Amino acid sequence: MSTKPDSAVDPPDSLVEVAILDDDADFRQYVEDLLADEGQYKVLSFSHPDQLFAAAEARQPGIVLLDMKMGKVRGDKVLEQLLARWPGLCVIVVTGYPSLEDMRATFKMKVFDYIAKPFSIAQLRQVLANAIETYSLGKSPQDRLRERLGHRVRMLRAERDWSLKDLAEAAHLSVSQLSSIERGANLPSIESLLAIARAFDTKPSDLLSAIDF
Repeated sequence: MSTKPDSAVDPPDSLVEVAILDDDADFRQYVEDLLADEGQYKVLSFSHPDQLFAAAEARQPGIVLLDMKMGKVRGDKVLEQLLARWPGLCVIVVTGYPSLEDMRATFKMKVFDYIAKPFSIAQLRQVLANAIETYSLGKSPQDRLRERLGHRVRMLRAERDWSLKDLAEAAHLSVSQLSSIERGANLPSIESLLAIARAFDTKPSDLLSAIDF
């Protein structure tokens, strides 16, 4: 199985890259086999953190499945480095020795979720589905931009306790147009983006920078 991403050919936008870091070769093979039949993942497996770091430098994976018990390698230290270098990375902690104290400690480090070995394909499938939904993975850049911008407009409107009609009147746009933007169905034109920004008394650049895209 591959231990390095193919630098020559990027996977399609619809595929979610899942990186596995675990010193147990049998477990890595087990997860790869489970996900191979799902049809929506590109799986990369690593036995040492340095391999994962090098691969992530070349191309950041969508999700990292991180084993916390790897002999002399401390999973919590690897987690610290991952989140320091890639703050927005989705990390799911995997361990065969879960404890309430461990769970509390790892969640404080902003991991997405925690899954205990042994787990079923149904459990893994659900955790990955939750991560994909939360991080908008497996979608084109245009899809992610529409969703994030729409969500930001909706949040700004909610902060002001405005209805769609209130925003429409302030921006001089139609309710249907704003509704499609908030739902992520359409991107606003430059003119509409300027109008929305003015309605919220902000700059278009601030509106875009707030969505971290």
